[in-house]
Amino acid sequence: MRDQITLVIATRNTGKTAEIRDRLKEFPVDIKNLDDFGPIPEVNEDGETFDENAYKKASFAARILALPALADDSGLVVEALGGAPGIYSARYGGKDASDEERCAKLLKEMEGETNRKAVFECVISIAAPTGEALTYEARCEGLITERPAGKNGFGYDPVFYYPPLKKTFAELSRADKNHISHRGRALQQLRNEFDKVLIWIRQYMPPQEKFICKTENSN
Repeated sequence: MRDQITLVIATRNTGKTAEIRDRLKEFPVDIKNLDDFGPIPEVNEDGETFDENAYKKASFAARILALPALADDSGLVVEALGGAPGIYSARYGGKDASDEERCAKLLKEMEGETNRKAVFECVISIAAPTGEALTYEARCEGLITERPAGKNGFGYDPVFYYPPLKKTFAELSRADKNHISHRGRALQQLRNEFDKVLIWIRQYMPPQEKFICKTENSN
């Protein structure tokens, strides 16, 4: 059996780390996150797409820690708002705005709008310290409600209605949401190919050479 590979999740979110660790528990991989290391500078997420921001976070962590790293970037894309909040989903309504305030701002912007179509998008990037990367992406289509519903989840879950289950994301159990959500689908794609991912990681993370130090008295 090959030695375990260490994979860093470029986040300090314990819930996200636990979910990924659970998804990959059958594989020879040791999942860590940024809290397992010393102080690390924050990445400036100034990319213009989810793909660019996911890669920036993953590649930065990989270079700093000299380990393969995984990062995701996701957000809500509302058709009637020209794709907003999009890559600014986490900062919609202001840097320090709460989830409730972001949802309220979104509903305010959607007042009187008949086109309620929206999509949650997620991109996962796995980067090697040398810069190479793999990308997985998924989406989940739904509708923006006229008022919040449900107490579970986070972010825009109370205002994102998923027609096949006739519930908002905030009305779903964590297990049900993880099964059909944008992030859950992207993680499932990753899990389905993780044997190949491990091979790819080993190609770009060759084992460190071992050197034997000899003293002057060594024969």
